[in-house]
Amino acid sequence: MTRQDFRATWSQALLTLFGPILLFLGVRWLIAEPFVIPSGSMIPTLHIHDHILVNKLAYGVHVPFSKSWLMHWSNPRRGDIIVFRYPENPDVFFVKRAIGLPGDKVTLQSGALRINDQVLNLERITPLATDADPAYEFFREEGHVVRYRDQFNAESEPITVPEGKLFVLGDNRDQSSDSRYWGFVPEENLVGRAWLIWMGCDDTLTSAQFLCDPTQLRWDRFFIRPK
Repeated sequence: MTRQDFRATWSQALLTLFGPILLFLGVRWLIAEPFVIPSGSMIPTLHIHDHILVNKLAYGVHVPFSKSWLMHWSNPRRGDIIVFRYPENPDVFFVKRAIGLPGDKVTLQSGALRINDQVLNLERITPLATDADPAYEFFREEGHVVRYRDQFNAESEPITVPEGKLFVLGDNRDQSSDSRYWGFVPEENLVGRAWLIWMGCDDTLTSAQFLCDPTQLRWDRFFIRPK
């Protein structure tokens, strides 16, 4: 009677058990990571409870569980929607639009952005059907839409972005905590670029705030590439 070799059986069992977990963690670390939008600071581009995928390879690869770059091959372009660690609390993640790059001089006057003394194109547009509140005005700014409650109160002194930093703003300009209030984003705080809105809803589950309530889905927020 021969003895049965259980080594192959155990290795296969462990691979079956832990393989999918390791694959998920590897994809989340290296390629893409899901996030849920918790606030309205990026309205009208991103809505509360939008579920997005972030491209982790957009700017480089971080050392696992660290802000240090393992490889860093590019920086955000002006207008990129970026996810990053909040400089005042790195355990919190923010999503904003990159406006000022290292060396840029940024000025906000009556809602109009000046970058290096050049005024960005700002064109008033019809209020969006999804946000018909007359208190808000909508403008197309260099290819994306921003929302103001009081455009002419949006003022700032000229700011020069230091090397290795980014100046970020929310598209919901009068209701966004951003670089105007807490300063610049260090480039090492970058997580990646917002790539896809894969699901959206009016509310999440009470027991799991990171999951949409299936009775509250917003079908018009599925599979949208944010601009």
